[in-house]
Amino acid sequence: MSAKNNGVRTDAKQQQLDQYRTDGTDQPMTTNNGLKVNDAGNSLKAGIRGGTLLEDFWLREKINHFDHERIPERIVHARGSAAHGIFELYEAIPQFTKAGIFNDTSRKTPVFTRFSTVAGSKGSPDLARDVRGFAVKFYTEEGVWDLVGNDIPVFFIQDAMKFPDLIHSVKPEPDREIPQAQSAHDTFYDWVSLTPEALHNHIWVMSDRGIPRSLRMMQGFGIHTFRMINDEGVAHFVRFHWNPVQGTHSVTWDEAVKINGADPDFHRRDLWDAIDAGQFPEWELGLQIIPEEDEHKFDFDLLDATKLIPEEMVPLKVVGKMTLNRNPDNFFAETEQVAFLPTHMVPGLDFSNDPLLQGRLFSYRDTQLSRLGSVNFEQLPINRTLADAHNNQRDGHMQMSVPKGKTAYFPNTLGGGCPFLTSMKEGAFESYTERIDGNKIRARSESFVDYYSQPALFYRSLTDWEKAHTADAYTFELGKCTYPHIQQRMLYQISQIDEALAQQVAEGLGLEVPDSVDGPVNQAISADADVEKMQPPKKKIYLDKSDALSLTHRMGKGIATRQIAVLASDSFDAEDFTAMTDKLKAENAVVKIVAPHGGTITCSKGHEHEVFSGIMMTESVLFDAVYIPGGQKSVDALLKKAKYKKFVDEAFMHCKAIAVDGEGVQLLEATHVGEYMNDDKAVFVDGKPQAFVDAIAQHRNYDRMEVAKMVPA
Repeated sequence: MSAKNNGVRTDAKQQQLDQYRTDGTDQPMTTNNGLKVNDAGNSLKAGIRGGTLLEDFWLREKINHFDHERIPERIVHARGSAAHGIFELYEAIPQFTKAGIFNDTSRKTPVFTRFSTVAGSKGSPDLARDVRGFAVKFYTEEGVWDLVGNDIPVFFIQDAMKFPDLIHSVKPEPDREIPQAQSAHDTFYDWVSLTPEALHNHIWVMSDRGIPRSLRMMQGFGIHTFRMINDEGVAHFVRFHWNPVQGTHSVTWDEAVKINGADPDFHRRDLWDAIDAGQFPEWELGLQIIPEEDEHKFDFDLLDATKLIPEEMVPLKVVGKMTLNRNPDNFFAETEQVAFLPTHMVPGLDFSNDPLLQGRLFSYRDTQLSRLGSVNFEQLPINRTLADAHNNQRDGHMQMSVPKGKTAYFPNTLGGGCPFLTSMKEGAFESYTERIDGNKIRARSESFVDYYSQPALFYRSLTDWEKAHTADAYTFELGKCTYPHIQQRMLYQISQIDEALAQQVAEGLGLEVPDSVDGPVNQAISADADVEKMQPPKKKIYLDKSDALSLTHRMGKGIATRQIAVLASDSFDAEDFTAMTDKLKAENAVVKIVAPHGGTITCSKGHEHEVFSGIMMTESVLFDAVYIPGGQKSVDALLKKAKYKKFVDEAFMHCKAIAVDGEGVQLLEATHVGEYMNDDKAVFVDGKPQAFVDAIAQHRNYDRMEVAKMVPA
């Protein structure tokens, strides 16, 4: 397809969805079979006060549909948000793959991307400490390609056989159905302490990575090692990385707890509002490409989903960008019914023998069949391919296609041999030809057994403030365990990652770090295995640290979409306010006035300004920075409400940038900020708009951490 057809190609998914979309305007109410309705509030009765008649088909249809509105929620990744967008390729890479999506820079491939938490139900809060799902459906010209991953580059387990055990352990305990969307309980840590392969993913979740600032500000990873195959049949291993253009940012645990109370839909609202305002989230797609002959050159196994490839060893090749530019029109029809399958592949891409990936290839189709209730789920508008779909599959629940003709089998002559087969040269999918020799065996490769080296690398790569937050998270989570032997075993496992980390957690729990534990450290093995061989060795240091693993090195650029609270009341200084907010808006930050009341307030020049929220209806944790303009009357009004002082103290405690003009400094002096503000790199008195912007772009002033601990929460 030529470049001049880009517009048609870009809008193809939109046009396809439009076939099924209704906007509800200028349309009479009807029954499902099109009969116009004159009353939607009264059932058909035998007399005005009589019993309801069985013949009331409209009542039965309406109630019956309502009774069946809910489909089973996903067992994992139930809580999700999604958006439409496009993927654009920067440069063609035919030397690695023949996939059209990676070889045609004129394409704008439609995508639908869903983000989610893993452990909680659909009704759980957004800011749970958890892994986030990051699944992208590409509607390519060759068919649908689903890249189904997470925001953490490694998984909990190495083999799909263990997935039910992982999820059963982290879900609410079955006898009491608590806690919801939390790993801080006995069953989860009982399992983790006996399954050390989970430690790498787990330490990522215990770090600030476990509570992202925004869905728009988190990385995404394909997790597994896949294959790319070029026209000559030459294969390379590949891992996929999504890097947000706005940088990778988190919130603190204290903020997360408060945000969950103030706005449990914080992430969902943030994504929707950004797209609605035209501030489209963007991610660049990076590839780690490894020649097949280098498969065994690393100190870890490429087929092990609990291991990452440090970027210092295999740098990222950035090949394209995804932009999410349209919110769904209907949450259920799109976000809830979208079905991602790792088996959705296109020519030029293929699987590896990663045992976790191999299990997912079966599990996802089985899950979608259970959730969506029909083998025809791929015919739903959100799942339907843009490429023509022709095969001899017929009938089943909710068949939406109308196949014509006499034949539904292959081969045939009565149907002209159609649908006919296509050669690989003509674009058919080709499974990579790989020589495999081995015995049929239920076992694990010894190359998977190093469980401590990579979590230790991750921890060494963190800055001091990230390490402190990680220790606090372990302390909190293990403090929720009620069985001392689980705490002891977990402390031992942490000590194998880093002794100082284990000691810090133990002190918080009032325990000692044990020198050993009873029984094998790794108990998730075969009863017939050589137990000694399957125990993890001491950690290896094949890389001192990797900067790419620390949030400090993933700041991104600018302050677009950052939420700035302006604390003001009537008669605030218009000149100071205009100078500061013009600068913030020029950087595409979102400025919101938080006043003593809703409605409007008036500035010193007599102009009315719309209030975003009254102070009693919002919280400091919902904002990224705070600005207080001058104006004595305005500041006096703020000083009369204690919550303004709490608002400023919390922003300071969470290491956020604060700026004041003129009399606004009086509010700082009335808080705990006052005694530290002259020594703080992110508190600005008398304006300094550019310095304020620069500080917001750094996300937080973590030099403040020790001081901030002294501020009451």
